[in-house]
Amino acid sequence: MDASTTPPAQAAVDPVELLADPYAVYSRLREAGPVHRFTGTDGLPAWLVTRYEDVRQALADPRLSLDKAHAKPGGYHGFALPPALDANLLNMDPPDHTRVRRLVSQAFTPRRTALLREPVRRTADALLDAIEPLGRTDLIASYAAPLPITVICELLGVAEEDRPDFRGWTDALVAPDPARPERAREAVRSLLAFFAALLTRKRAEPAEDLLSAMIAVRDEEDRLSEDELMSLAFLILFAGYENTVHLIGNATLALLLDPAQLAALRDDPARIGAAVEELARYDGPAPLAIRRFPTQDVTIGGVTVPAGETVLLSLAAAHRDPRRFPEPDRLDLGRDTTGHLALGHGIHYCLGAPLARLETEVALTALLARLPGLELDVPAETLRRRPSMRTRGLLELPVRF
Repeated sequence: MDASTTPPAQAAVDPVELLADPYAVYSRLREAGPVHRFTGTDGLPAWLVTRYEDVRQALADPRLSLDKAHAKPGGYHGFALPPALDANLLNMDPPDHTRVRRLVSQAFTPRRTALLREPVRRTADALLDAIEPLGRTDLIASYAAPLPITVICELLGVAEEDRPDFRGWTDALVAPDPARPERAREAVRSLLAFFAALLTRKRAEPAEDLLSAMIAVRDEEDRLSEDELMSLAFLILFAGYENTVHLIGNATLALLLDPAQLAALRDDPARIGAAVEELARYDGPAPLAIRRFPTQDVTIGGVTVPAGETVLLSLAAAHRDPRRFPEPDRLDLGRDTTGHLALGHGIHYCLGAPLARLETEVALTALLARLPGLELDVPAETLRRRPSMRTRGLLELPVRF
């Protein structure tokens, strides 16, 4: 981050354009300057960081806090959740973050994730068994959404008959309907009641699942509090579903719109690991990293951001920065994607990154193997996306095969 300072650029952003084509908006801002005063689609002010090197450094800067206690009133804060859902890693700094992440890491191990590969494959095959005879389907509703929900519920230990409408709840939180504000409040109440009952049941009848392991884990006399347990269960469900469904949907669409890259992956399925990294860079589910609040005045890209104001780090702009990725608007499954930021950077690197990669690799491999001739069933320009600057995801993906 630069030592000298310059006046910030004031970003003129059309909310409709931002939701329709964030890459065009963020690219224009990135070339106009590294840091902008910015008003989001909700009308709240923030500082937007757009260039790869600045975004990468800021992701790991300890002066940029995730704790809303450091935020000034009036800026963009993200979700307003009760303490029982808010005491998670996305709102914590060290030492609390260090303590909680260490405890969760003892339960959410690489071995536990690796053991999910076969269950993920079985789930994908079962969903495709139902899809295959149809000849056409909405891939979001029939595949990209139910796959991660099933996997997360198995990971947490939620029985199939006890799985409520998680998608409805997350939709109500991420993209609230201005005409029905009560839906978000109802979703929060439902989530609280669901996780409270689930924790009670797991304490009474522990099993070989992540939630039981999180209840049992301790580090000497330290263990997760009730609010931390419920908040982390919510985070695993929310992030594990929300990000993965959109990564699978966006990746599938990107491949359908680029027949040469799709054919290359079909010809060499062993490239799937590298392909998922490029697809996450090219059109990831999170245009913005989780909001941050400077604990002191911080200079980013030559612009001083006052303490307590909201900083938004644009992953979408960073991933299309030609200073880091040549021809960034081109999908290239052979690209060196080292250093992409889709899963974070620094101490807040996504704890569930291995699971997100595993699910997307398995989902795409099975999809391409089972549905030959897969193509869009509607013009690409008619596809609708979730109306949110927080996430980039399709509401539906009609295909034929």
